[in-house]
Amino acid sequence: MTVAGGSKGRRPVWRVLPVLVLLAGCVATGGGIRTVSLLDGAIVAAAPPGYCLAPGAGRRSGDGAVVLMGRCSAESGAEPAVLTLSVGPAGSAGAMAAGGAELAAYFTSAEGRAALSRRGRAGDVAVLQAVGSGEAFLLHVRDRAVGDYWRAVTGIRGRLVTVSASNPDGQALPEGKGRGLVEAAVAALRRANAGAAG
Repeated sequence: MTVAGGSKGRRPVWRVLPVLVLLAGCVATGGGIRTVSLLDGAIVAAAPPGYCLAPGAGRRSGDGAVVLMGRCSAESGAEPAVLTLSVGPAGSAGAMAAGGAELAAYFTSAEGRAALSRRGRAGDVAVLQAVGSGEAFLLHVRDRAVGDYWRAVTGIRGRLVTVSASNPDGQALPEGKGRGLVEAAVAALRRANAGAAG
């Protein structure tokens, strides 16, 4: 496993948010929604190139939200994948201050693997890779319930934001595609929220 370096700090708080009704957003050529304002304007959700936000496929829960994304069209040339964007409550980005080494230690612990698990079982999850990428922390995860997927964890506008990319049929995405997708999604989010404190 590859681990990014970082400073010591408090163990991050990891919350699995429930799956927001999308009301309006910026429409891409071909009719897909590419961006939408969430949580009363606190943050803007944005899809990477070739992907669109799924109308109605999400939920707000208190001060957090989850939104799903997929290919805008089969003709887009984008890899068939489901991207899940989770936005934590205000102030939750403080978990990123722990740094790469602490984040890696948390997510590879029984507690962290249980938090990543679809069924809440640490034994179902193996963290295959944990690495820093710019201002994001990336995880390559294998979950017995959902298969292989990539997840990016970052802070945007003071909120802990995660993006995961998985194959719709539960198989692993082609080599390099999962990591590339979550990195592209984080880049799209940062562009959409430019000028705001991270």
